[in-house]
Amino acid sequence: MVSPGPTVAARDWFHDTDVRRGWIVTVVITVICAITRFTMLRYPTDAGTPVFDEKHYAPQGYQVFTGGGLEDNPAYGLVVHPPVGKQLIAVGEALFGYNGWGWRFSSAVAGTLLVLLVIRIVRRLARSTLVGAIAGILLTVDGVTFVSSRIGMLDIFLALFVTAALGCLVVDRDDMRRRLSRVRADGRMDASVLGPRMGVRWWRFGAGVMLGLACGTKWSGLYFIAFFGLLSVAFDVAARRSYGVGRPWRGTALRDIGPALYALVVVPIAVYLMTYWAWFTSETGVDRHEVGNGIGAGGPFSFLPEALRSLWYYSGNVLEFHEGLTNSAGNRHPWESKPWTWPMGLRPMLYYFADGESVSGCSASSCVKAIMLIGTPAMWWLALPMLAWVIWSVLVRRDWRYATVLVGYSAALLPWFTTLDRQMYYFYAVALAPFMVMGFALVLGDIIGKATASAERRGTGLLLVSLYLAVVIANFVWLWPILTAMPITPQMWQEQLWLPSWR
Repeated sequence: MVSPGPTVAARDWFHDTDVRRGWIVTVVITVICAITRFTMLRYPTDAGTPVFDEKHYAPQGYQVFTGGGLEDNPAYGLVVHPPVGKQLIAVGEALFGYNGWGWRFSSAVAGTLLVLLVIRIVRRLARSTLVGAIAGILLTVDGVTFVSSRIGMLDIFLALFVTAALGCLVVDRDDMRRRLSRVRADGRMDASVLGPRMGVRWWRFGAGVMLGLACGTKWSGLYFIAFFGLLSVAFDVAARRSYGVGRPWRGTALRDIGPALYALVVVPIAVYLMTYWAWFTSETGVDRHEVGNGIGAGGPFSFLPEALRSLWYYSGNVLEFHEGLTNSAGNRHPWESKPWTWPMGLRPMLYYFADGESVSGCSASSCVKAIMLIGTPAMWWLALPMLAWVIWSVLVRRDWRYATVLVGYSAALLPWFTTLDRQMYYFYAVALAPFMVMGFALVLGDIIGKATASAERRGTGLLLVSLYLAVVIANFVWLWPILTAMPITPQMWQEQLWLPSWR
């Protein structure tokens, strides 16, 4: 691993000499991840039906497939999440039918692609194929993303899109610096104290598309728009300062913020609206024709298309539904958790449980089968020391790589502290997992040491990191039975529950 701020020449050298090995490592780890995600994917079900909250999304996905792209939710009278996740579930159901393979296939694909993205992002952050590989291994054996990749729910799609958005912004950062380097080499940097105009930045546009899809999966994608927008502006200011722009702050304000607002606000809004294509073209969508019925046809916003006004009305009903899911209103769940427990995974989530004489396959007369959403403790229980190192690296070392990871982690966690009365669950932390793994990988890269360190220093660091990876993998293997509903004895089930809060 090299220093936090490599020159453009160093980045080009890294790219030219390591690209083939980087892709070989990426493909191998991604294939291993795919094997873990797709093995026994259709198992278990509740007598052939979905389990846990699959009972909401698998039927809605099938409605998307069979009903012209439109879903409904008769139990609540409205659909409480945007359509992208259900549309992706529908793809699997179109391929394999209404069964476990069908409603989980897209989740498994998303979970596999998530590992690929994390490898490539961390490799670019650290300028090290080894550190990228470490990130891929850690995410492969993370219980949270593993279980979420094998169940037909929405959170793994949200995690995929926001991680892809961060990856696009990191590539955009490098691309902007490459453009500035070219301008300086051509002697044109002093043409304006504001610095050059950067032209079209397609990678930042791609980040906007990904953020729009994230919001089209769950509204919590909005948090990432705010955090990633600030990150992009910070990248721009730092780049203009690094390459000698006379007025970097003013140059960013006048030449970068406007295009950033377009790419990271306007584009996501447009993409979000396009995800409702089926609702817009329907005659039976919930609240589709509320103008003139539930709301008046006139008023100060009458200049807007009726379809947009109806969607705004419908969204207000959805928001009201979510705002009503509070503890003070009596909404409680035995597996509920609050965000201060998520970094260490102190309160997991039980997705599936079966026991008694009807369950066989273990060495006892009665067996237990369970699926729990658990973060692999060998990682998650060390999250606070990892975060302490990340924050120290940001504040003291001014390391942009750790700052990038911290922004993603904060976007996934901090906004939830503003609504603590709300009913919350550990699966909200699925979007947290990729950024946690990125942080661990960078820390382990520091333990290995810089490329310029002595062979003894790097050898010792590599040994320590290898031992740690072995512990994490062994921990994941130990948890495998309760991550996949393998039949185990009641005694083994009790031995798997390490903390009182796991019960």
